[in-house]
Amino acid sequence: MKYFKLPDLGEGLQEAEIVQWHVTVGDSVKADQLLVSVETAKALVDIPAPYDGVVAKTFGKEGDLLHVGEPLLGYEGEDADAGTVVGRLEGGGNAQADSFFVGAAPSTREHLAPRATPAVRQLARQMGVELAALAGSGPDGLVTRSDVEQAAQSARDSFGGERLRGVRRSMAINMARSHAEVVPVTLFGDADLHRWPEARDPLIRLGKAIAAACEVEPILNSWFDGRALSIRQHHKLDLGIAVDTPDGLFVPVLRDVGGRSAEDLKEGMARLRADVKARSIPPQEMMGATLTLSNFGTLFGRYANPVVVPPQVAIIGAGGIRDEVVAWQGKVEIHPVLPLSLTFDHRAVTGGEAARFFKALVQALEQP
Repeated sequence: MKYFKLPDLGEGLQEAEIVQWHVTVGDSVKADQLLVSVETAKALVDIPAPYDGVVAKTFGKEGDLLHVGEPLLGYEGEDADAGTVVGRLEGGGNAQADSFFVGAAPSTREHLAPRATPAVRQLARQMGVELAALAGSGPDGLVTRSDVEQAAQSARDSFGGERLRGVRRSMAINMARSHAEVVPVTLFGDADLHRWPEARDPLIRLGKAIAAACEVEPILNSWFDGRALSIRQHHKLDLGIAVDTPDGLFVPVLRDVGGRSAEDLKEGMARLRADVKARSIPPQEMMGATLTLSNFGTLFGRYANPVVVPPQVAIIGAGGIRDEVVAWQGKVEIHPVLPLSLTFDHRAVTGGEAARFFKALVQALEQP
């Protein structure tokens, strides 16, 4: 059998949930014919056949999670991938144990505990299962994928509730990662919008103002690698914009915000929102944001502590615009005021840099 494995679906996407198989065992398929639809943390993705052949086996059923590199489909024919298949081929099936300890001397293998493949170890980490607590059901006590899944299922059964999937599962993982890695600091401020002819639809103005602030302090438009302690500044602003949906939070990316006209940005944002609503947005349109805007004020709220998601170093929160009493040129007037929040990763950005960025952002917003 020749195996076709779950391909790399893009930046940060390490797993996918099977939504629908479009072929069955025994089908003859042509190259580029649709095989299966999967759901990642970003979007629905259709996976085509890599070449012509006859389907000998499909791995996983609808609702199952597969990781990148695991077998997705088997073609009839000689096994061109012998010794390279990662993870499970059959429910609980395993390859020879010797291949799981690359680099370990034979005399030391019996002292390695628990024994598991790299794929099973990764799965255990993702599911929060302690391998040391498991008695492996495989050869010589090898911990199998089935052992890990059963332990995770037992924990879920004792807790109750419904398992997170897709976007919500990704959000939980990303928020935990951020909490573990980022050193967050938040600044709060207001933008007086009384000079605007219309102050009730600020999204595009916010994007352009953020781009202007990046010109003043480009360090906020960066990615930071906490392990290597290296920072990479970006020359253009690719702005992630949080979009609330019944399925969870999506963050499509509006590209090159500083280099495009307001009308072009407005049309681009409308297309992104429509694609998110239809769950048809390509994964690449959800990747590569250099900075994020959470416009939560369209729903409710004034100030927030938005969460910075690595490798980004900052996120802007925009609350709801309110008419407020302000002192203006020696008089008391009522102006529309936009509350703003800036959370930044203090590992990569200083307080002074963040304050100058925030000041430039407010000043750009307060222009007519």
